[in-house]
Amino acid sequence: MKFANILAVSALTLAALPASSEELSFANFTPPFHTVNASVIEKMNADLNSATGGALTVRGYHGGELGAGPVEQYVRVVQGVADIAWGLPGYTSSQFEKTMIVELPGTLSNEDAGYAAMWNAYSDHLASEFPGTVPVALWTSEPNVFIMKDHVIRKPSDLAGLKVRVAGATAADVATALGATPVQMPINQVYNALQTGLIDGVITGSSTLNDFKLDEVANSYTFGANLGRLSFYAVMNKKKYDSLSAEHRAALDSVRGMPLSKSAEDAWNETAIEGVAAARLLDDNTFVDLTEAEAAAFAAAIAPVTGAYVDAVGGQAAQAAMQAK
Repeated sequence: MKFANILAVSALTLAALPASSEELSFANFTPPFHTVNASVIEKMNADLNSATGGALTVRGYHGGELGAGPVEQYVRVVQGVADIAWGLPGYTSSQFEKTMIVELPGTLSNEDAGYAAMWNAYSDHLASEFPGTVPVALWTSEPNVFIMKDHVIRKPSDLAGLKVRVAGATAADVATALGATPVQMPINQVYNALQTGLIDGVITGSSTLNDFKLDEVANSYTFGANLGRLSFYAVMNKKKYDSLSAEHRAALDSVRGMPLSKSAEDAWNETAIEGVAAARLLDDNTFVDLTEAEAAAFAAAIAPVTGAYVDAVGGQAAQAAMQAK
């Protein structure tokens, strides 16, 4: 066979071969039973697998296998330790000043979709807070509630002098406005802190009753006040994203963004519902469902917090974008 024919046959053979497979690493600082696994990591893997015929997949590394500590997840992606990771802007609040506006009471109602609000504001107002990465998903938790040990919260004055764990700067401002002492710590430290009395309670979403077993150490829950919510990100190393083939990048773009974010937020809400339902069955728990008048007392105490924060970070336009319908 002539050399030219050999080259032609070789080219046809290569063209017939499937594209080389590629696996993206996804760092997860929580155990594999956490809500994020099924709603983000496994869903992303299944959708990419389907879109590329198995050529592009995602593998979760759970329980901090690629590096312990939820605070450092963003840095691990930027440094290329993981291709993708998820985390909370609140853990490094100073980086995400405008992103965290979505967490403030009054930015959203308890019924609004947080993921849509974040994406509405992302391109024009939040993108600069995510350097070196491409967002895979942006979403919020279910509305925050009071999860307490041995303290029943019915009015703002019930919080006076109590040590309350918060995730970030905005929730710390809320706790302070209510007369509590905010204690900032990662959620995976809260179980022991509640159990040992280091803190008296938590301002967080009730999905933590399942995901972090807080129902085992808390015994009082207060619902109905607008205490804001938590925000989350899943981001991908930009260099890794840019290195993907055009086909794989297109597949990833079809999976990431709004659909994956909605999956995460819907799952957080469902986990919250399940956790609360189970906790209400236990005789040793106290549940307070605030009346409108009782909730209004909390709103009045918190009211100055949101405006002051938005003014401090020059976030009026970002907040308006989040609130756009």
